[in-house]
Amino acid sequence: MKGGEKAGAAPEKAPENVALIGIEDFARLQLRTALVLAAEPVPNTDKLLKLQVDCGEKRQIVAGIAKFYQPADVVGKTIVMVANLQPATLCGVESQGMLLAAKRGKELRLLGVDGDIAPGAKVG
Repeated sequence: MKGGEKAGAAPEKAPENVALIGIEDFARLQLRTALVLAAEPVPNTDKLLKLQVDCGEKRQIVAGIAKFYQPADVVGKTIVMVANLQPATLCGVESQGMLLAAKRGKELRLLGVDGDIAPGAKVG
């Protein structure tokens, strides 16, 4: 039993509209640190930025963060990304990963790491 659980207690319900996954599914995600090397707006959209990142190898990520960050705001940041997603094309630009961010109301913040962490370090 985990701390704070009572014998025979029903498991906590998931918040409404949240799909639960097993630990096996979560373990399949490869979360890695990525250093943002360059960033620029994606043409013909006001929501997307195209990031060049070093996650142990150079990759391109397209992210819907342009309303919250200017390109100069993200260059040099070490962020957390999902590294083992299949590539996707967004507005004609290939994305080879997904960055992680937290959102509260109209505020969005990238998930990053403190200190001197090398690009490509495993998270989790």
